[in-house]
Amino acid sequence: MDGHYIRYSAAQLAFIKRGRKKPRRELHAAFVARFRRRDITVDHIKELCTRKRWRTGRTGCFEKGVVPANKGKKMPYNANSARTQFKKGGLPKNTKYLGHERVSKDGYVEISVKRRNPHTGFYRRYVLKHRWLWEKKHGRVPAGMCLKCKGDVLNTDPSNWELIPRALLPRLNGRFGRGYDDAPAKLKPTIMAVAKLEHQLRDKGKVASA
Repeated sequence: MDGHYIRYSAAQLAFIKRGRKKPRRELHAAFVARFRRRDITVDHIKELCTRKRWRTGRTGCFEKGVVPANKGKKMPYNANSARTQFKKGGLPKNTKYLGHERVSKDGYVEISVKRRNPHTGFYRRYVLKHRWLWEKKHGRVPAGMCLKCKGDVLNTDPSNWELIPRALLPRLNGRFGRGYDDAPAKLKPTIMAVAKLEHQLRDKGKVASA
C-alpha cells in the first residue's frame, strides 16, 4: 500500500469491472495501457476488486470435463531429478511393515501385527508387544485383569510380566500407592507381595461384612 487513498474515475472503475474476469496481471496491463496510470500496481487492482467483490469466477480447480494440458505426456528425462525418484518396487525409508516396533509416549514397546485396525479398517495395527507375546503363550488376558511389569518395561518377554487384578493398580502407583514403577528392581517383589496381601484382606473384609 502507498499509504494514501487511490482515486479512480468512473470510466476507470467501469473498465476494471468489465474486465474483472481476466487474470489480474492481464487486467492491470490493459488498464495501464488504456489510462496511462503508472501509479497503479497489480496489487492495487487486486485490492480494488476484493473491496468491490468483483470476482473472476474462477475457483482455481479444474472444471468437470476440462483436460489438463500435460495429460498423456511423458515427463522429459532429467538426470538430476531421476536420482531422487522412487524406483519401481522401491519403498520409502520410513515405510512401516509387519513386525515394525516403536516405543509409545508412555514408554511401552509396540509392534505392528496383522490385525484389522477398528478405527481405520487397515489390515495391520500397532499393539503392546508385551501383551501380544504374553497372550500368544498364555491366552487372552481375562476381563478385570492386566499385565504388570516385574522389571524393565522395555523387556517384553512374558516372564517379565505378571497377571494381576486391575483393582490392585492403585495400591502400586495410585495416590496412596507405593511407587512401584519407580522403585528399584530388588524392591518390586516386596511391594507387589504387600499390595496383594492388602488386596486379599480387603476382599475378605467385604465378604465378612456382607
